[in-house]
Amino acid sequence: MPHQKINIYQRSTRVLVAPLDWGLGHATRCIPIIYGLIAAGFEVIIAADGATKILLKSEFSHVDFTVVKGYEMQYSRHVWGFKLSLLAQMPKVWRRIRMEQRWLGKIITEKKIDLVISDNRLGLYHPSVPCIYITHQLHIETGNRFTAWLAQKMHYHFINRFTQCWVPDVQQTPFLAGILSHPHRLPRTPVRYIGPISRFEPLQTSTQHNLLVLLSGPEPQRSIFEQIILQQLIEYSGTVLLVRGLPGNTEQLRAGSNVTIKAHLDAKALSQAVQQSAMVVCRSGYTTIMDLVKLKQKAILVPTPGQTEQEYLADYLQQQGIFYSTAQKNFSLQKALREAEGFQYKTISVQESLPETIASLHTLLLGQEVNTPGSGTRG
Repeated sequence: MPHQKINIYQRSTRVLVAPLDWGLGHATRCIPIIYGLIAAGFEVIIAADGATKILLKSEFSHVDFTVVKGYEMQYSRHVWGFKLSLLAQMPKVWRRIRMEQRWLGKIITEKKIDLVISDNRLGLYHPSVPCIYITHQLHIETGNRFTAWLAQKMHYHFINRFTQCWVPDVQQTPFLAGILSHPHRLPRTPVRYIGPISRFEPLQTSTQHNLLVLLSGPEPQRSIFEQIILQQLIEYSGTVLLVRGLPGNTEQLRAGSNVTIKAHLDAKALSQAVQQSAMVVCRSGYTTIMDLVKLKQKAILVPTPGQTEQEYLADYLQQQGIFYSTAQKNFSLQKALREAEGFQYKTISVQESLPETIASLHTLLLGQEVNTPGSGTRG
């Protein structure tokens, strides 16, 4: 089949955006990217399922959705079992990657996709269209030098099949993700540092809550930390807003009259809640970190036990003086608040480059000679 140039002016260029389903952070950091694509005139199709789909549907009710099966990872209640649990599920991950490959080939043809943006979905590359991979973890922290090297080697095996790799961090110091985003060796695929991305915008507002608790991340650790927090809030007299991070959940939790509990807040409401709070308690997920830095908000980071990436980020950012952090084990809210009060928080300003990055997609598409979708070879 002869090669052809994509003419993006014959119709709106169709972009498939597909975030990973390991927690909601991948979905939430895709929100500003999707808004940017729409503003730039692209037609967006979102691939998601489960809680990820519910979250993105609440933001983009007018956007076309298609279902792609998630990885559906399960996690151990015990820290010592976390890595063993992930290792045991690797065969399932490989099956999901192969499934993604078959699925993407069909969707490109059926939906006439011109460009794919994959947030950490390893199997969403295809030879017939440009495919962009988003990750802040070019180095994967495992707590062991050999396994970190092996994990990076496996990660790069997939990254090198994409057209570009976007890293949501700055290229020059101070880095937000430390060695995770700036390893000693980069993949062969061109890497573009697109700057931190956040769905939030600064507002002029006043303090309404002494404390905002943001719960997130995989089960069962999300629920374990929720129970720890709820128990300790009994002795806390300040005003509290607790956001459970469970879109679509209707369960009613009991708490004191000073505690307001929400299952989920959309981007606008959550941005306002963060800026109306004197202090935030949250996980050290990278998406949350980017949001807090954007809003210059003080926070106490409590990494998910066993997640070496979050543990590294919490420790790194405390060493940089950007956030105070403490472990979930033996967590004491009163102690954390007392020590955070004396912590010398540094505020940093980071330059966003998302509009320029999205504008560059037009050049990428115009300069990309490809086969008709589904033909199987890159031009």
